[in-house]
Amino acid sequence: MLKKTLHIFTLVILLFATAAAMGKTITVCSTCEAKTIQEGINQASDGDTVLVKKGIYKEVNIIVDKSIILLGENLPTIDGEDKGEIIKIVADNVTVDGFKIINVGTSYTSDYAAIRVIKKNGYLIQNLQLEKLFFGIYLERSNNGKVLNNTIKGDAINEYNSGNGIQLWYCNDVEVRGNDVQNVRDGIYLEFSDNIRISHNLSRNNLRYGLHFMFSNNDIYEYNTFENNGAGVAVMFSKFIEMKNNVFKENWGTAAFGLLLKEINDATISNNVFKENTVGINLEGSNRVTYHNNDFISNGWAIKVRGACYANSFKENNFLYNSFDISYNSNINDNEFDNNYWSNYTGYDLNKDGIGDVPYRPVKLFYYIVNRTPETIILLRSLFIDIIDFSEKVSPVFTPDNLVDENPKMKPIKHDRS
Repeated sequence: MLKKTLHIFTLVILLFATAAAMGKTITVCSTCEAKTIQEGINQASDGDTVLVKKGIYKEVNIIVDKSIILLGENLPTIDGEDKGEIIKIVADNVTVDGFKIINVGTSYTSDYAAIRVIKKNGYLIQNLQLEKLFFGIYLERSNNGKVLNNTIKGDAINEYNSGNGIQLWYCNDVEVRGNDVQNVRDGIYLEFSDNIRISHNLSRNNLRYGLHFMFSNNDIYEYNTFENNGAGVAVMFSKFIEMKNNVFKENWGTAAFGLLLKEINDATISNNVFKENTVGINLEGSNRVTYHNNDFISNGWAIKVRGACYANSFKENNFLYNSFDISYNSNINDNEFDNNYWSNYTGYDLNKDGIGDVPYRPVKLFYYIVNRTPETIILLRSLFIDIIDFSEKVSPVFTPDNLVDENPKMKPIKHDRS
C-alpha cells in the first residue's frame, strides 16, 4: 500500500513538473486581465506563451525580456503610430509569431524597426506581415535564429528616408527563409555575418538592392528570386560564398546588375538563372570563383569582367540571346571558359559529338569599344561592326587572344534545378 501511494505521489510530482516546464498561457485582449501586449509580457515568466487575440493594439517600444512565445491569434495588428520602434527582443529563446505590424517610426539617428533582436540567441520570427515601416526585421549581434515566412512591404521612395527589409549585423548561424520583401531600400542586407543561409525568398521592387551583403563569409544563398530591383544584387568583400538555384531577373537600369561581385574570392555560383538584366554578372576584383551550370538569357551583357579577376572558371553555362556575352576591359585573361553553349556560335560539328569543331571567341572588338565609348552602342546591329569583329577574330590585338572556349556546345545544356 505504501509503495502504491509513493508511486501515485511520484506521478503527481512529475505531472506538476511537466506542466511547469510547458509554461502557462497569458491571454491579451480588450476584456482580458492583460489588455496590452506589454502587460501580458510583464505577467509572463520564462517558458510561458502570451496569446494575443485579434484586434488593434496601439503600442510602441514593446520589450520582450523573457524567454516566451509571443503568439498572435488571427493576425492581430500592432500599430506603432509612427512613434518609434515596435518590438525589441532582449532575451534568449523568444518566438514572435502571427502578427501584422504597421507604422514604424522614422528617424535619421535611430534605425527604428518593426522587430529588433539585440545580442540574443535562439530566436524565431515568423508569419508576420510588416507594412508602413522604416526597417523591418533588424538582427544585431544575434545568433542561432530563424526568420521565416514573413511578408515585408515598405513604401520607400528615397534611400535617405528608407530602411532595409531584413538586416543582419554581426550575426552568425541564422536562417532566413520563405520571406517576401518588397518596396524597401535593400530587401535583405548582411554585414559581418557568417554562416547564414538565405533560401526561398522573394525580394522584388526594392529601391536599391534585392540582396546586399559585405564582409560576410561562408554563407549560402539558394532558391531565391531577385526581381526588378533598382540595382539588382550586390555581393562585396566576402569569401567562401555559395549561390545556387537563384533567379535574377528584370533588374534594369543604367547602374543595375543581376549580380554585382566586388572582391569576392573562393566562391561557387551554380544553377542560377540571369534573365533580362542590364548586366547578368559584373565582376571586379573577384578570384577563384566557379560559374557552372548557369543560364544567361536575354541580358544586355551576360558577364562583364573588370580588372583583377583571376583563376575563375566558366563551365557548362548557357549564353542565350544576350546583346553581349562576355565583356573585358583588358587584353589579359587568366580565366577559363570551357564547354559552354553560345547562341551566337556559328561553328560546325562534323563528328557529331555535340562539341563544336571550331573554338569560340566570345569577346568581340565591339564590346571593347563600347566599354570605352558607350555612345557607340547605337551601331550594335550595323555591318561595320561585323567587319571590325571579324578583323579582331582573325588577328586579336585589343581583346584577350587566349579567351577562347575550345569546346563550345552545339545545343543548350539542360540544367536540373530541382
